[in-house]
Amino acid sequence: MRLRSLLLSALGLLAAGAALSLAPRSHAAQPAELPAWLASHVGEGDGQIARPVLERARALYLRKTGQGIVRNPCYFAMDATRPADLGGGKLGRRFYIVCEASQSFRAISSGHGSGRDLKGVVDFSNGRQCAKNFGNALDSNLTAGGAYVTSEIKTSFKGYYRSAAKKDAALLRSFVQFDGEGETANARQRAIGGHAAELVGGGMCRRKSQASPYADHDGYVPFGKLVDYSAGRSNGCTSWSPSDTVQILRMVKDNPTTLYIYPESSDIDAVARAAAKSQPLAQAGLYWNASCLKQIGAPKFWPGKSLEPVIAKYRKDHPAPPPRPLPICAEP
Repeated sequence: MRLRSLLLSALGLLAAGAALSLAPRSHAAQPAELPAWLASHVGEGDGQIARPVLERARALYLRKTGQGIVRNPCYFAMDATRPADLGGGKLGRRFYIVCEASQSFRAISSGHGSGRDLKGVVDFSNGRQCAKNFGNALDSNLTAGGAYVTSEIKTSFKGYYRSAAKKDAALLRSFVQFDGEGETANARQRAIGGHAAELVGGGMCRRKSQASPYADHDGYVPFGKLVDYSAGRSNGCTSWSPSDTVQILRMVKDNPTTLYIYPESSDIDAVARAAAKSQPLAQAGLYWNASCLKQIGAPKFWPGKSLEPVIAKYRKDHPAPPPRPLPICAEP
């Protein structure tokens, strides 16, 4: 009898384990083992982090540190379901820097992928405030949620601009390459990473500057206005304010860490199904920022295997015009 009882107990545990492995990933299914100081930052208000986002980011960090891939005392998370622009010049704080050893938690702003509107074919563009469309297709300019690890930092020249001190200054923008896994495994092919939300634009022209190390073969350099688009969108990369970027670059230089971006495709599909049924997300064990969900109606994930052929055909049917040199700058 005792042997039979033990066998039945073992079979019951195996069945329970199988049921758990088949259960959908949801808000309710996530473990709640968080340090008390960190749990105090959990919530859906400004400056707080939603529980499923934090738990997944923390699980990714612990997995990568356990594998010896990451030794950085801090890790990152991003909630791309939150609004980027709160209006009135206030930016939504939805990128998180967590340092458990020092019990430090900080929420900062971050842009999301703009997507694209392929006129007359398909529109998967995003507004400035809330992202509706997500995906991992090449040339889609969409944010792809999932697991990443920061890698090398590359710095490139973006052009000259007139500084506040009335002097010509070169914008050298650093880019943190991300390496992904699963649906984000093509991060390198997509040139996905993090950088400051600034560029040189605004009616660019060419200025003679033969002494510049960035001059072309004719001695010209690109010149324009410095544009800070912290409240705008990106080409699918993670963009931070210039001041926040300085801190992040220091943290990850020669010291990789993890970044978890929410939502993944399974979250998006589950929320879209619930929205179609008018089912409350909490009842379904799901999470999405309430104000953004009200604005977008339902999110959509665009997988690369279906969207990339559409983008490639559009490019073939609408070839880009031949590049034209920038005009010569008028004399100041």
